[in-house]
Amino acid sequence: MAADRRPTHRRPTHRRTTRAVAVLGSAALLAGCASMPDSGDVSGVKASRQGDSQVRVYPVPPRENAEPAEIVEGFLEAMTGDDPGFATARKYLTKQAARTWKPEERTTVLSAAPVAQQSGTGPQPNGALGDPETLLYRLSGQKIATVDDRHAYQPVGSVTYGESIQLVQQRSADGKQQDWRIDALPQGLLLSESDFQRNYRSVNKYYFASGRHWVVADPVWIRKRQDPVTGMDFLTQTVEALLEGPTNWLKPAVDTRFPAGTELRKETTALTTDDRNTLKVPLNDKASAVGHEQCRKMAAQVLFTVGDLASTRVEQVELQRADGRSLCVFGEGQKSDFMADPTPGLREVPYYVDAAGKLAQLLPGARESVEPRHVYGPFGDGTAKVESVAVARDEKLAAAVSENGRSLRVASIESDNDLPEPLVTSRGSHPGNRLSAPSWDGRNDLWVADRNPAAPRLLVLRGGTGEPATVHTPWLDSDVRIDELRLSEDGVRIALRLTRNGKTTLHIGRVERQGSGDSQKVSVVDIQSIAPRMESVTSVSWAGPSRLIVLGKQAGGVQQVRYLQTDGSASAAVIPGLNQVKSVAAASDERAPLVAAAVDGIVRLQSGVNWQPMVEKGTSPVYPG
Repeated sequence: MAADRRPTHRRPTHRRTTRAVAVLGSAALLAGCASMPDSGDVSGVKASRQGDSQVRVYPVPPRENAEPAEIVEGFLEAMTGDDPGFATARKYLTKQAARTWKPEERTTVLSAAPVAQQSGTGPQPNGALGDPETLLYRLSGQKIATVDDRHAYQPVGSVTYGESIQLVQQRSADGKQQDWRIDALPQGLLLSESDFQRNYRSVNKYYFASGRHWVVADPVWIRKRQDPVTGMDFLTQTVEALLEGPTNWLKPAVDTRFPAGTELRKETTALTTDDRNTLKVPLNDKASAVGHEQCRKMAAQVLFTVGDLASTRVEQVELQRADGRSLCVFGEGQKSDFMADPTPGLREVPYYVDAAGKLAQLLPGARESVEPRHVYGPFGDGTAKVESVAVARDEKLAAAVSENGRSLRVASIESDNDLPEPLVTSRGSHPGNRLSAPSWDGRNDLWVADRNPAAPRLLVLRGGTGEPATVHTPWLDSDVRIDELRLSEDGVRIALRLTRNGKTTLHIGRVERQGSGDSQKVSVVDIQSIAPRMESVTSVSWAGPSRLIVLGKQAGGVQQVRYLQTDGSASAAVIPGLNQVKSVAAASDERAPLVAAAVDGIVRLQSGVNWQPMVEKGTSPVYPG
């Protein structure tokens, strides 16, 4: 029974004493010595304790002579359970409905458990109304997301959900009475947000950026325990999802190295590691003839994917042919071969702009202190007053916007040199309509937006030099302003803060490239709103392969710093509150501390402690990228 389950229309007053959902959790196992009551009524148990992955829900079948409302409620509860094949849930359906219902087709996520109300009687087969043996129940709530059959999460904000299910009376098994059963219903599962988070977990699958040798994260949602439909455990489901291919949104920009039709060997439902932490993955015949290099890339996709699962330690992956022979082995020490940045963790030191407009680096000092050090060149010596900045991922160059947003320049921060000429100039009428803060991608290309409403453009400078090329943006017009942009390390995705009609929202766009060299055409297409329930978004930064750190405000709420997955789902990580924040920044390496610009200067958040001051005055904290 879900924690937020509400009473249904005409709910029987005796129901609590006749039915219950059994729950087994880690707390119950640890309390094995506690005494058990031996009298009293059976009462409902709150099963959906959000964040407790150990809670198990065991639904119960319908009782004899159950009222229609009880059948509806029991079915909704049974959908939240873990029983194989959703066998208990199907007992609430007619035989025909049980055969045609496909819970794996999609999952609809509501903010709270659906409310069921009788809405009338259904039509007779000949079209007449008022059949006393047919009842309609309306299911309603606020829909916040859907998950498709490829496990992809899609937020929808908060829209009204309304679907109907139909009940009929049919003979009981012994033929002595008429029992109510559901004979028409929507396909898929219908879950509250807390039930969804209890049953599912977000994981990253990995594919290769088109035409490149590095991997890109593709987040999906997988059942935490055994999947009721396939019988696969969590690890096996994750590998199977990888073999199915990328989600529809990411697919145009990435490639898989697995041959078409590659699947796990038939009847594989559990994958385990051996005493050397090697995961052996048996594949079907489609993969048996691949060459060694292709096999290495296939195994790399698996190792990156399962390497994100903290519950399973995998140090190497062995792919196997259909006959059990080894195809290849790929180990943890080889992962850098397929990273956009092959030296993760080395660049964890943030930069910021001091009160004089100079670019400085916040180097670690004695104990918990930091020592600001100005960079070399015109951005560090005061020749150019820096307003916003982006440091290249190799930390050799920086791009700075100055002159009230009019000019973008690129200069070395490794050696002293003269102030270069602007590479991009905006003609916007005021700073808010001129250049955005720039951003570098993993290809060392530099991106910036010209927010001039008379000629809005998104620009990319290959290698951070030369003539800027206009990016194809079919969604950008005079009514939309790009307030901020941040490129992912892999260069395949772009996070965008967009303002339309005075409202600033967060989107993710897919970067597509056609051709090569100077003739290459770059597009940002299929932008998706990923924080539809946030009233406003003030700052965004990448915080890992598929995670963002966002400064914003929920509708009717206060400003907060929070993690958000790139598919729009909320991260379970909790960030301490911070007053009067202006911007936030994170590193690609998730172990690096968060930094933020607040009224009191630049602050940081390290693991296990609260926000700590770094320097008293400063703006625009950034990590390379």
